[in-house]
Amino acid sequence: MRLKQVDVVEQIDPQDFKQKYYDPKIPVVIKGLAKQWPAFKKWNWDFFIDTVGDKEVGVYNNVKSDSYTPINTADAYMKFGDYLRKVKAGPLDLRIFLFNIFQHAPEVIQDFSWPDELMPGFVKKYPMLFVGGQGSITHMHFDIDMSHILHTQFIGRKRVLLFPFEEQHKLYRKPWEVLSLANFAHYQQDFDYENFPATRLAEGYELILEHGDTLFMPAGYWHHMEYIDAGFAVSLRALQGSLGGKFKGLWSLFGMRGIDTLMKKTAPEWWYKRKKEQLMAYAQQEIKKAL
Repeated sequence: MRLKQVDVVEQIDPQDFKQKYYDPKIPVVIKGLAKQWPAFKKWNWDFFIDTVGDKEVGVYNNVKSDSYTPINTADAYMKFGDYLRKVKAGPLDLRIFLFNIFQHAPEVIQDFSWPDELMPGFVKKYPMLFVGGQGSITHMHFDIDMSHILHTQFIGRKRVLLFPFEEQHKLYRKPWEVLSLANFAHYQQDFDYENFPATRLAEGYELILEHGDTLFMPAGYWHHMEYIDAGFAVSLRALQGSLGGKFKGLWSLFGMRGIDTLMKKTAPEWWYKRKKEQLMAYAQQEIKKAL
């Protein structure tokens, strides 16, 4: 993998943000944005246990999905407070994503502000909470709704790999899915380049998010995340401004996902084999181009 560092700024002028990052779809870390929020000091494990600890949530382990697994299917369910107590206790390979905590505790929305000055189109009904125990992993994927994301990390550190959408075939994207066939878990020590050689050509970014860091992740960006420490993050999503960008998100949500789920239920082995042959052919084309 050909990786470089993401630009890091303390604050940024909205016009500079638009010209340097939003329009060209380049990621950036803004370290000072969340420091202005009450959440920066207020939000911790005990706060969430007390606020919404009785709500049931789906939890996800580190096992990558297979040919039988529909997108976003939880591995188990438990009370949010019980899960957070486990997270506090030590390493835990379970995570929570797309949890709309604000639906259950609307008052929490007062603890942060929407940075409308940076970009338009925020989906203000759906700020989402992501939580992971130390050692948990979010496998390589891109967000199915194709939104721009401001992802703010709290408490722990998180290692992030980022790639533009256009690198999809070098990353062995499964056709009709948002996932990579390759396993990037602990990629620094042990990545399977022998079976996924095109990944050597993928050009992207590597970074570590710390408490209060906000990552701008442009629409369609591939991302893999590893929780160095237990922690949580909030994602603020903004729709793309163009009609084409909005259509891609709608198609992925209501067309592509539905077809893939149906085929996984009706002909999982054939469907998996067909997709794997196709993605390997695409990857080989990328290798030939490079040669």
